Amino acid sequence: MTGDASGPIDGARYGHTNLIAHDWRRLSDWYVRLFGCTPVPPERDYSGPDLERGTAVPNAALQGVHLRLPGHGDGGPTLEIYTFASTDGASEVGIDRPGFRHIAFAVADVHTARRRVLDEGGSSVGDVVTLTTADGRRVTWCYVTDPEGNAVELQSWAPPA
Repeated sequence: MTGDASGPIDGARYGHTNLIAHDWRRLSDWYVRLFGCTPVPPERDYSGPDLERGTAVPNAALQGVHLRLPGHGDGGPTLEIYTFASTDGASEVGIDRPGFRHIAFAVADVHTARRRVLDEGGSSVGDVVTLTTADGRRVTWCYVTDPEGNAVELQSWAPPA
């Protein structure tokens, strides 16, 4: 829709989600171990005036990695996990503020996945529930957290009854 101000932005496609961590290595390892994410080299190590201007974070310096999310092949989206040298969330928009609302992973069995997350340093948020959607499909889901307290949804879909 080139030139159409009312339609989607020309060329738009999903790229990655960013997560600011207190310890990017520890958190990246957790996502690799539990969900099969794979690192996309190289590790990132950025600082300097361009990063400061782009993030509006004074004296910005960060390190981290992109992790390829499972199930979408070599060209699929990534989870970008970075740690700022100083993570105080003081920038105007909070580009350096830790966290996001949640990321969701489809799993074979929610109860088993939940137990594994809890065994690996995550925490429980609420109960495992199953509901039926308007089109008759059943989804079992729950929320847990990663070791830094970021919400992760675990979900398993069943075909319509």
